[in-house]
Amino acid sequence: MRYKKHKYFVAGRINLIQRSKIRELFERASKMKNVISLGIGEPDFDTPQNIKEAAKRALDEGWTHYTPNAGIAELRNAISEYYATHYGMRIPPQNVLVTAGAYEATYLAFESLLEEGDEVIIPDPAFVCYVEDAKVSGAKYVRLPLKEENEFQPDPDELLELITKRTRMIVLNYPNNPTGATLDDEVAKAVADIAQDYNIYILSDEPYEHFLYDGAKHVPMMKYASDNTILANSFSKTFAMTGWRLGFTIAPEDVIKDMIKLHAYIIGNVASFVQVAGVAALREEASWKAVEEMRKEYEKRRKLVLEHLKEMPYIKAFEPKGAFYVFANITGTGMKSEEFAEWLLDKAGVVVIPGTAFGPNGEGYIRISYATSQENLLEAMARMKKALEEL
Repeated sequence: MRYKKHKYFVAGRINLIQRSKIRELFERASKMKNVISLGIGEPDFDTPQNIKEAAKRALDEGWTHYTPNAGIAELRNAISEYYATHYGMRIPPQNVLVTAGAYEATYLAFESLLEEGDEVIIPDPAFVCYVEDAKVSGAKYVRLPLKEENEFQPDPDELLELITKRTRMIVLNYPNNPTGATLDDEVAKAVADIAQDYNIYILSDEPYEHFLYDGAKHVPMMKYASDNTILANSFSKTFAMTGWRLGFTIAPEDVIKDMIKLHAYIIGNVASFVQVAGVAALREEASWKAVEEMRKEYEKRRKLVLEHLKEMPYIKAFEPKGAFYVFANITGTGMKSEEFAEWLLDKAGVVVIPGTAFGPNGEGYIRISYATSQENLLEAMARMKKALEEL
Protein backbone atom coordinates (compact mmCIF):
# COMPACT_ATOMS: atom_id res chain seq x y z
CA MET A 1 0.00 0.00 0.00
CA ARG A 2 1.39 3.40 -0.99
CA TYR A 3 1.09 6.47 1.14
CA LYS A 4 1.09 10.00 -0.20
CA LYS A 5 4.14 11.96 0.82
CA HIS A 6 2.99 14.54 3.34
CA LYS A 7 4.01 18.14 2.76
CA TYR A 8 5.22 19.87 5.89
CA PHE A 9 4.81 23.57 6.47
CA VAL A 10 7.08 25.78 8.53
CA ALA A 11 5.88 28.85 10.42
CA GLY A 12 6.32 31.95 8.29
CA ARG A 13 8.42 33.74 10.89
CA ILE A 14 11.09 31.04 10.59
CA ASN A 15 11.38 31.72 6.86
CA LEU A 16 12.15 35.36 7.71
CA ILE A 17 15.37 34.38 9.49
CA GLN A 18 18.55 34.50 7.44
CA ARG A 19 21.35 32.05 8.00
CA SER A 20 24.52 33.63 9.35
CA LYS A 21 27.07 34.49 6.65
CA ILE A 22 29.72 33.87 9.29
CA ARG A 23 28.66 30.25 9.65
CA GLU A 24 28.30 29.79 5.88
CA LEU A 25 31.89 30.87 5.25
CA PHE A 26 33.13 28.84 8.24
CA GLU A 27 31.48 25.67 6.92
CA ARG A 28 32.74 26.23 3.39
CA ALA A 29 36.27 26.78 4.66
CA SER A 30 36.09 23.65 6.83
CA LYS A 31 35.88 21.53 3.65
CA MET A 32 39.03 23.12 2.21
CA LYS A 33 42.65 22.26 2.98
CA ASN A 34 45.30 24.63 4.33
CA VAL A 35 42.85 27.35 5.31
CA ILE A 36 43.45 29.90 8.09
CA SER A 37 40.27 31.22 9.64
CA LEU A 38 40.10 34.81 10.85
CA GLY A 39 36.33 34.47 10.82
CA ILE A 40 34.61 33.05 13.89
CA GLY A 41 34.85 35.28 16.96
CA GLU A 42 35.83 32.63 19.49
CA PRO A 43 38.74 32.75 21.95
CA ASP A 44 41.40 30.19 21.10
CA PHE A 45 42.28 29.90 24.80
CA ASP A 46 41.10 27.06 27.00
CA THR A 47 38.78 27.79 29.92
CA PRO A 48 40.90 28.57 33.02
CA GLN A 49 41.70 25.42 35.00
CA ASN A 50 40.13 26.61 38.26
CA ILE A 51 36.77 27.00 36.51
CA LYS A 52 36.95 23.50 35.03
CA GLU A 53 37.88 22.09 38.44
CA ALA A 54 34.88 23.83 40.00
CA ALA A 55 32.58 22.15 37.47
CA LYS A 56 34.12 18.74 38.17
CA ARG A 57 33.66 19.19 41.91
CA ALA A 58 30.09 20.31 41.39
CA LEU A 59 29.30 17.13 39.46
CA ASP A 60 30.85 15.01 42.20
CA GLU A 61 28.87 16.92 44.82
CA GLY A 62 25.58 16.16 43.07
CA TRP A 63 24.90 19.37 41.15
CA THR A 64 22.99 17.38 38.52
CA HIS A 65 19.41 18.48 39.20
CA TYR A 66 17.05 21.35 38.42
CA THR A 67 17.77 24.74 39.92
CA PRO A 68 15.47 27.76 40.36
CA ASN A 69 14.54 29.15 36.94
CA ALA A 70 16.43 32.41 37.49
CA GLY A 71 19.60 30.62 38.59
CA ILE A 72 21.15 29.55 41.85
CA ALA A 73 21.27 32.24 44.52
CA GLU A 74 25.04 32.02 44.86
CA LEU A 75 25.62 32.88 41.19
CA ARG A 76 23.07 35.72 41.16
CA ASN A 77 24.79 37.09 44.28
CA ALA A 78 28.22 36.70 42.66
CA ILE A 79 27.06 38.66 39.60
CA SER A 80 25.70 41.38 41.89
CA GLU A 81 29.03 41.47 43.78
CA TYR A 82 30.94 41.65 40.49
CA TYR A 83 29.21 44.87 39.42
CA ALA A 84 29.74 46.37 42.86
CA THR A 85 33.45 45.52 42.83
CA HIS A 86 34.27 46.46 39.22
CA TYR A 87 31.93 49.37 38.63
CA GLY A 88 30.65 50.55 42.02
CA MET A 89 27.08 49.67 41.02
CA ARG A 90 24.33 48.33 43.23
CA ILE A 91 22.56 45.50 41.40
CA PRO A 92 19.95 43.64 43.49
CA PRO A 93 20.39 39.87 42.93
CA GLN A 94 16.66 39.57 42.22
CA ASN A 95 17.24 41.71 39.11
CA VAL A 96 19.62 39.08 37.69
CA LEU A 97 18.62 36.16 35.45
CA VAL A 98 21.14 33.45 34.54
CA THR A 99 20.79 32.56 30.85
CA ALA A 100 22.16 30.16 28.25
CA GLY A 101 24.67 32.71 26.99
CA ALA A 102 24.09 36.29 25.93
CA TYR A 103 22.24 34.95 22.88
CA GLU A 104 19.34 33.87 25.09
CA ALA A 105 19.51 37.11 27.07
CA THR A 106 19.03 39.22 23.93
CA TYR A 107 16.27 36.92 22.63
CA LEU A 108 14.39 37.22 25.93
CA ALA A 109 14.63 41.01 25.79
CA PHE A 110 13.15 41.15 22.27
CA GLU A 111 10.39 38.67 23.05
CA SER A 112 9.47 40.19 26.42
CA LEU A 113 9.43 43.86 25.39
CA LEU A 114 8.43 44.02 21.71
CA GLU A 115 5.12 43.40 20.03
CA GLU A 116 3.93 43.35 16.43
CA GLY A 117 4.43 46.82 14.96
CA ASP A 118 6.82 48.09 17.65
CA GLU A 119 10.07 49.57 16.42
CA VAL A 120 13.59 48.75 17.57
CA ILE A 121 16.61 50.81 16.52
CA ILE A 122 19.56 48.58 15.65
CA PRO A 123 23.05 49.89 14.76
CA ASP A 124 24.43 49.12 11.31
CA PRO A 125 26.83 47.37 11.19
CA ALA A 126 25.86 45.21 14.18
CA PHE A 127 26.14 41.65 15.42
CA VAL A 128 23.96 39.32 13.38
CA CYS A 129 21.40 38.18 15.96
CA TYR A 130 19.65 41.50 16.66
CA VAL A 131 17.87 41.84 13.32
CA GLU A 132 16.86 38.17 13.38
CA ASP A 133 15.51 38.52 16.93
CA ALA A 134 13.49 41.52 15.78
CA LYS A 135 11.99 39.50 12.92
CA VAL A 136 10.90 36.68 15.23
CA SER A 137 9.36 39.15 17.69
CA GLY A 138 7.32 40.75 14.91
CA ALA A 139 8.89 44.14 15.52
CA LYS A 140 10.10 46.47 12.80
CA TYR A 141 13.84 47.07 12.89
CA VAL A 142 15.19 50.49 12.00
CA ARG A 143 18.89 50.72 11.13
CA LEU A 144 21.08 53.42 12.69
CA PRO A 145 24.20 53.87 10.51
CA LEU A 146 27.54 53.72 12.33
CA LYS A 147 30.25 55.65 10.51
CA GLU A 148 34.00 55.35 10.65
CA GLU A 149 34.36 59.16 10.88
CA ASN A 150 32.43 58.89 14.19
CA GLU A 151 34.61 55.95 15.27
CA PHE A 152 31.60 53.68 14.71
CA GLN A 153 29.69 55.25 17.61
CA PRO A 154 26.03 56.27 17.31
CA ASP A 155 25.32 59.90 16.44
CA PRO A 156 22.76 61.09 19.05
CA ASP A 157 21.23 63.56 16.55
CA GLU A 158 20.74 60.83 13.95
CA LEU A 159 19.30 58.57 16.66
CA LEU A 160 16.77 61.24 17.60
CA GLU A 161 15.63 61.54 14.00
CA LEU A 162 14.78 57.82 13.90
CA ILE A 163 12.57 57.84 16.99
CA THR A 164 8.82 57.62 16.44
CA LYS A 165 5.85 56.98 18.71
CA ARG A 166 6.34 53.24 17.96
CA THR A 167 10.01 53.15 19.08
CA ARG A 168 10.29 50.77 21.99
CA MET A 169 13.97 49.80 22.19
CA ILE A 170 17.50 50.85 21.17
CA VAL A 171 20.24 48.24 20.84
CA LEU A 172 23.85 48.98 21.81
CA ASN A 173 26.88 46.68 21.75
CA TYR A 174 30.15 48.11 23.13
CA PRO A 175 32.95 47.14 22.98
CA ASN A 176 31.58 46.45 19.52
CA ASN A 177 31.37 43.43 17.28
CA PRO A 178 32.28 43.76 14.39
CA THR A 179 34.18 47.08 14.55
CA GLY A 180 36.09 46.83 17.84
CA ALA A 181 34.87 50.35 18.68
CA THR A 182 34.29 51.53 22.24
CA LEU A 183 31.71 54.03 23.50
CA ASP A 184 32.72 57.47 24.78
CA ASP A 185 31.12 58.71 28.00
CA GLU A 186 29.45 61.71 26.38
CA VAL A 187 27.83 59.53 23.69
CA ALA A 188 26.66 56.99 26.26
CA LYS A 189 25.14 59.75 28.38
CA ALA A 190 23.42 61.30 25.34
CA VAL A 191 21.85 57.96 24.38
CA ALA A 192 20.78 57.41 27.99
CA ASP A 193 19.15 60.85 28.09
CA ILE A 194 17.24 60.13 24.88
CA ALA A 195 16.03 56.78 26.20
CA GLN A 196 14.84 58.36 29.44
CA ASP A 197 13.19 61.35 27.74
CA TYR A 198 11.22 59.14 25.34
CA ASN A 199 10.64 56.22 27.73
CA ILE A 200 12.55 53.76 25.52
CA TYR A 201 14.45 50.67 26.65
CA ILE A 202 18.14 50.21 25.89
CA LEU A 203 19.34 46.66 25.26
CA SER A 204 23.06 46.85 25.99
CA ASP A 205 25.04 43.76 24.96
CA GLU A 206 28.42 43.86 26.73
CA PRO A 207 30.32 40.54 26.42
CA TYR A 208 33.67 42.12 25.39
CA GLU A 209 33.91 44.50 28.37
CA HIS A 210 37.29 43.21 29.58
CA PHE A 211 39.15 43.32 26.28
CA LEU A 212 40.20 46.97 26.04
CA TYR A 213 43.34 48.64 24.68
CA ASP A 214 45.07 52.02 24.46
CA GLY A 215 43.65 53.12 27.80
CA ALA A 216 40.01 52.62 26.76
CA LYS A 217 37.47 52.25 29.57
CA HIS A 218 34.11 50.52 29.74
CA VAL A 219 31.12 51.69 31.75
CA PRO A 220 27.93 49.57 31.70
CA MET A 221 25.00 51.45 30.14
CA MET A 222 22.99 50.55 33.22
CA LYS A 223 25.06 53.10 35.14
CA TYR A 224 23.69 55.89 32.93
CA ALA A 225 20.07 54.70 32.62
CA SER A 226 19.34 52.11 35.30
CA ASP A 227 15.55 52.16 34.89
CA ASN A 228 15.68 51.87 31.10
CA THR A 229 18.51 49.40 30.50
CA ILE A 230 18.43 45.65 29.93
CA LEU A 231 22.03 44.46 30.16
CA ALA A 232 23.11 41.26 28.41
CA ASN A 233 26.43 39.68 29.25
CA SER A 234 28.26 36.41 28.92
CA PHE A 235 31.02 34.27 30.41
CA SER A 236 31.87 33.07 26.89
CA LYS A 237 34.39 35.70 25.85
CA THR A 238 35.66 36.91 29.23
CA PHE A 239 36.56 33.46 30.55
CA ALA A 240 36.89 31.58 27.22
CA MET A 241 33.76 29.59 28.08
CA THR A 242 31.96 29.64 24.72
CA GLY A 243 30.90 25.99 24.89
CA TRP A 244 29.53 26.25 28.42
CA ARG A 245 26.58 28.43 27.33
CA LEU A 246 26.55 30.63 30.39
CA GLY A 247 25.41 34.24 30.42
CA PHE A 248 23.07 36.55 32.27
CA THR A 249 20.80 39.51 31.94
CA ILE A 250 20.08 42.33 34.36
CA ALA A 251 16.90 44.37 34.07
CA PRO A 252 14.52 46.50 36.13
CA GLU A 253 12.47 44.37 38.50
CA ASP A 254 9.20 44.53 36.56
CA VAL A 255 10.97 43.49 33.32
CA ILE A 256 13.11 40.72 34.79
CA LYS A 257 10.04 38.99 36.21
CA ASP A 258 8.55 38.64 32.74
CA MET A 259 11.87 37.55 31.26
CA ILE A 260 12.13 34.84 33.91
CA LYS A 261 8.64 33.59 33.01
CA LEU A 262 9.61 33.20 29.35
CA HIS A 263 13.02 31.73 30.20
CA ALA A 264 11.30 29.11 32.37
CA TYR A 265 9.43 27.73 29.36
CA ILE A 266 12.39 27.92 26.95
CA ILE A 267 15.36 26.72 29.00
CA GLY A 268 13.97 25.89 32.44
CA ASN A 269 17.36 26.54 33.96
CA VAL A 270 20.99 26.65 32.89
CA ALA A 271 22.87 23.43 33.76
CA SER A 272 23.40 23.37 37.50
CA PHE A 273 27.11 22.44 37.55
CA VAL A 274 27.80 25.13 34.92
CA GLN A 275 26.29 27.72 37.25
CA VAL A 276 28.58 26.56 40.06
CA ALA A 277 31.55 26.98 37.71
CA GLY A 278 30.30 30.50 37.00
CA VAL A 279 30.57 31.35 40.70
CA ALA A 280 34.22 30.23 40.66
CA ALA A 281 34.84 32.27 37.51
CA LEU A 282 33.64 35.47 39.17
CA ARG A 283 35.00 34.98 42.67
CA GLU A 284 38.39 33.25 42.28
CA GLU A 285 41.56 35.24 41.67
CA ALA A 286 42.92 32.61 39.27
CA SER A 287 40.12 33.37 36.81
CA TRP A 288 40.90 37.08 36.70
CA LYS A 289 44.63 36.44 36.29
CA ALA A 290 43.75 34.33 33.24
CA VAL A 291 41.50 37.08 31.87
CA GLU A 292 44.32 39.64 32.09
CA GLU A 293 46.74 37.23 30.42
CA MET A 294 44.26 36.78 27.57
CA ARG A 295 43.80 40.54 27.26
CA LYS A 296 47.56 41.10 27.04
CA GLU A 297 47.87 38.44 24.35
CA TYR A 298 44.99 39.95 22.37
CA GLU A 299 46.72 43.31 22.62
CA LYS A 300 49.89 41.85 21.05
CA ARG A 301 47.87 40.23 18.28
CA ARG A 302 45.97 43.45 17.62
CA LYS A 303 49.25 45.31 17.21
CA LEU A 304 50.59 42.60 14.91
CA VAL A 305 47.55 42.68 12.63
CA LEU A 306 47.40 46.48 12.45
CA GLU A 307 51.11 46.74 11.64
CA HIS A 308 50.86 44.20 8.82
CA LEU A 309 47.68 45.69 7.36
CA LYS A 310 49.45 49.05 7.05
CA GLU A 311 51.94 47.41 4.69
CA MET A 312 49.25 46.07 2.34
CA PRO A 313 47.92 47.86 -0.73
CA TYR A 314 44.21 48.68 -1.19
CA ILE A 315 43.27 48.14 2.45
CA LYS A 316 42.94 50.47 5.43
CA ALA A 317 42.09 49.37 8.97
CA PHE A 318 40.06 51.16 11.63
CA GLU A 319 42.11 50.92 14.83
CA PRO A 320 39.91 49.19 17.43
CA LYS A 321 40.10 49.87 21.16
CA GLY A 322 38.05 46.87 22.22
CA ALA A 323 36.98 43.26 21.54
CA PHE A 324 39.23 41.16 19.26
CA TYR A 325 38.32 42.32 15.78
CA VAL A 326 39.72 44.65 13.15
CA PHE A 327 37.22 46.22 10.74
CA ALA A 328 39.15 46.98 7.58
CA ASN A 329 38.11 49.10 4.60
CA ILE A 330 38.66 47.23 1.32
CA THR A 331 37.03 49.68 -1.11
CA GLY A 332 40.46 50.28 -2.66
CA THR A 333 40.32 46.80 -4.17
CA GLY A 334 37.29 47.72 -6.26
CA MET A 335 35.48 44.69 -4.88
CA LYS A 336 32.31 44.41 -2.80
CA SER A 337 32.70 42.92 0.67
CA GLU A 338 31.29 39.49 -0.15
CA GLU A 339 33.21 39.33 -3.40
CA PHE A 340 36.44 40.17 -1.57
CA ALA A 341 35.86 37.53 1.13
CA GLU A 342 35.22 34.86 -1.52
CA TRP A 343 38.25 36.00 -3.53
CA LEU A 344 40.54 35.95 -0.48
CA LEU A 345 39.39 32.46 0.51
CA ASP A 346 40.01 31.10 -2.99
CA LYS A 347 43.20 33.04 -3.67
CA ALA A 348 44.92 32.93 -0.26
CA GLY A 349 43.08 30.35 1.84
CA VAL A 350 42.19 32.99 4.45
CA VAL A 351 38.71 33.39 5.92
CA VAL A 352 37.48 36.90 6.74
CA ILE A 353 33.87 38.00 7.19
CA PRO A 354 32.29 40.45 4.73
CA GLY A 355 31.07 43.61 6.42
CA THR A 356 27.62 43.14 4.88
CA ALA A 357 27.11 40.12 7.16
CA PHE A 358 26.53 42.77 9.83
CA GLY A 359 24.24 45.04 7.82
CA PRO A 360 24.17 47.09 4.60
CA ASN A 361 26.37 49.79 6.15
CA GLY A 362 29.15 47.21 6.44
CA GLU A 363 29.62 47.29 2.69
CA GLY A 364 33.21 48.10 1.80
CA TYR A 365 34.59 46.47 4.97
CA ILE A 366 35.71 43.06 6.21
CA ARG A 367 35.96 41.79 9.78
CA ILE A 368 39.21 40.16 10.81
CA SER A 369 39.23 38.22 14.09
CA TYR A 370 42.56 38.04 15.88
CA ALA A 371 41.34 35.41 18.34
CA THR A 372 43.88 32.96 16.97
CA SER A 373 47.59 32.35 17.48
CA GLN A 374 50.29 34.82 16.45
CA GLU A 375 51.70 32.11 14.21
CA ASN A 376 48.38 31.82 12.34
CA LEU A 377 48.04 35.59 12.14
CA LEU A 378 51.54 36.03 10.68
CA GLU A 379 50.88 33.41 8.02
CA ALA A 380 47.44 34.86 7.23
CA MET A 381 48.87 38.38 6.93
CA ALA A 382 51.63 37.14 4.61
CA ARG A 383 49.07 35.40 2.40
CA MET A 384 46.82 38.45 2.32
CA LYS A 385 49.69 40.77 1.39
CA LYS A 386 50.85 38.48 -1.40
CA ALA A 387 47.34 38.18 -2.83
CA LEU A 388 46.73 41.94 -2.69
CA GLU A 389 50.09 42.74 -4.28
CA GLU A 390 49.18 40.45 -7.19
CA LEU A 391 45.75 42.04 -7.63
